[in-house]
Amino acid sequence: MTDEEAIDRCQKGQREAFRHLVERYKDVLYGTAWLMTRDAAVAEDMVQEAFISAWQGIRGFQKGRPVKPWLARIVVNKVLSQRRRAVLPAASLDDAERHNPVNPGFVENLDHRDEVERALGKLSEEHRRAIILKYFADLSLAEVGAVTGCKEGTVKSRLNRALENLRGLLREGRHE
Repeated sequence: MTDEEAIDRCQKGQREAFRHLVERYKDVLYGTAWLMTRDAAVAEDMVQEAFISAWQGIRGFQKGRPVKPWLARIVVNKVLSQRRRAVLPAASLDDAERHNPVNPGFVENLDHRDEVERALGKLSEEHRRAIILKYFADLSLAEVGAVTGCKEGTVKSRLNRALENLRGLLREGRHE
């Protein structure tokens, strides 16, 4: 079943079709939430809440639009909303040792994955989110813009600054 078929069936009230979307996107949404929160339990809750919200709003989803950025936006908004209500602390690295979902493709050399994750944790929330959505969630610049509510040019410049900061943090880390 394609995403478009699943959406169509879901909009007709067929809950079983929603399972296709959950199975297809649960890992990337969980990884995104985990990278934002650094807490496995909280990430699971955010993804569950995002899927509940997605099901509740499925009838309003515009057919023909990509599903992944829509779901990613929901999970990002859930995390940010919880953080604004002071329910979630800013992401820390305390939970990183317990559970690590980062896609190995995100960092080609696994020896450097922990180093990259530590550096990611030092970036501003805005820069970390841009990198997570582009390189972990594998969204296009336009899709990152849709998730963050920014124009594509803003995403591009934010991503360039984020990568520049990340490279600087990685260089610093190698000299410590």
